[in-house]
Amino acid sequence: MIDDQRPEQFKRPRWGKATRNIEELTFLEGPRRRLTEFVRAVRIFAEFIRGFRSLHFVGPCVTVFGSARFKEDNPHYALARRMGAEIARLGFTVMTGGGPGIMEAANRGAKEAGGASIGCNIVLPMEQKPNPYLDRFVEFKYFFVRKVMLVKYSYAFVVLPGGFGTLDELFEALTLIQTGKISNFPVVLMGVEYWTPLMDFMRQRLISTGTIDADDLDLIHLTDSVEEASAIMVAGGLDKVREMQARRPAPQPLLGERPGPKTSAVRTP
Repeated sequence: MIDDQRPEQFKRPRWGKATRNIEELTFLEGPRRRLTEFVRAVRIFAEFIRGFRSLHFVGPCVTVFGSARFKEDNPHYALARRMGAEIARLGFTVMTGGGPGIMEAANRGAKEAGGASIGCNIVLPMEQKPNPYLDRFVEFKYFFVRKVMLVKYSYAFVVLPGGFGTLDELFEALTLIQTGKISNFPVVLMGVEYWTPLMDFMRQRLISTGTIDADDLDLIHLTDSVEEASAIMVAGGLDKVREMQARRPAPQPLLGERPGPKTSAVRTP
């Protein structure tokens, strides 16, 4: 289909097909001179350190994934907004990719409920401009660094409808849990109608061909209910949150460290 025949929302400039960060583009094009690769490795390491310093004291997080393309009048936006508010009421910091759409809605809900709201933004030409509901945001050049941050500080994952990026984040989290690289924190899919075909595919293809085990689907909780999602998160992560809060060090002002946004105490339903 030529561009002029595409639906308006899909016409060029195409989302995510360009980058204003030439360093990332060249990094993924293959080997370069040894010194160039070494310098780039140092820059990547520095980006990790910057993320660690910015997010170390933001508190226990729940990461919300979803499309950047949904507007305020979309039902999925409204659901994410209510979910963000509920996460904040549980005493968690809401963490997102920091952009518009579902990310904005979740951050907005958290702010409206008096909670903390964090964004891990990515440098892209179109979709990833930080939304206005963030207490703190960190901007990354590299997708893989950003993905580490979205997972490292989270004790549950809430996934609303989205595209390639959302699917990537969903299956990244599931793979890490399945392989034991992170603890078995809850993964909640919200949007039953949207996600049911994917769940059917996993049952009818992945399980039937033996590429995953039947109990691997137990890692996923599918619901449209904010209340049910809340109960799942509390049941699956509350003890871990308490452990983390008990051993969390205080920020050191001499090192330029800042305390994270304040959240209310974690409550049970």
